[in-house]
Amino acid sequence: MPETAGDWSAWVGREERRIDRLDEALAGRWLATFDLPAQGAGAMPQGIHFCLCTPDAPTGALGEDGHPRRDDSAVSFLPPVPLPRRMWAASEIAFHAPISIGAAVERVSRVASITPKSGKSGAMVFASVEHDTFPDGVLAVREVQTLVYREAAAPDAPLQPAAAGDARFDPAAWHAHRVLTPTEPLLFRFSALTFNSHRIHYDLPYARDVERYSGLVVHGPLMASLLLQLSEEQVGPLKRFAFRAVSPAIVGEPLHLVLRQEDSTLTLGAFAGDGRQVVQAEGAV
Repeated sequence: MPETAGDWSAWVGREERRIDRLDEALAGRWLATFDLPAQGAGAMPQGIHFCLCTPDAPTGALGEDGHPRRDDSAVSFLPPVPLPRRMWAASEIAFHAPISIGAAVERVSRVASITPKSGKSGAMVFASVEHDTFPDGVLAVREVQTLVYREAAAPDAPLQPAAAGDARFDPAAWHAHRVLTPTEPLLFRFSALTFNSHRIHYDLPYARDVERYSGLVVHGPLMASLLLQLSEEQVGPLKRFAFRAVSPAIVGEPLHLVLRQEDSTLTLGAFAGDGRQVVQAEGAV
């Protein structure tokens, strides 16, 4: 078992700054990815921050999984945790102001904590990263992102998720319900927008044979973006939004997006066709 309880304290407090511009072309590509109507000016829908100030590691600096390699140098933002599988586990997001087309954007990221743990699936390390996004010098989005690093999957591990059974998702308890089937082009476009080269989203042999998923995996922030769009359609922009990955969503399988409102609080979720929950989320208007 890899040694994960190393001293990662040197990385806590480490900061990274990135700059970007939300020009009309980038806004248009984001809207087209989600089949939303084009707009030439004004505030963009919530979730646009996921594709701003993205990582830009050279291709030669990527690891086997497609993420930037980590080392113990002063320029490595995240520590060299000796666990090969990385996933975006959760985020807590506060929306303070809209981000409009034409804005010059800066994102300041800070490592808040590095926490080794162990669970049923083995050794894990959780990294909490705070991101503040400033369009034209104004704080618009404050996000606390949780990353988890996990042990390699055994070559003969059962594929996840397991094959769907006969159960079907029942939307009766929800106030709003939308169904879509993520496709390979949707995942490709979202990977391109976010400059995310994690191979589980586009390389089927790698996703299946190395990380032991049953198919290409739908991005967590892609599903979060879809839930934010559902919220905006139903109740308008949110002040707060949090989501947590529960199980993998697989390309080509129906995805049920749902919302329920109680006063100013929203309960949201994404479910597979057999009722298996893939994302838990909540929001506030």
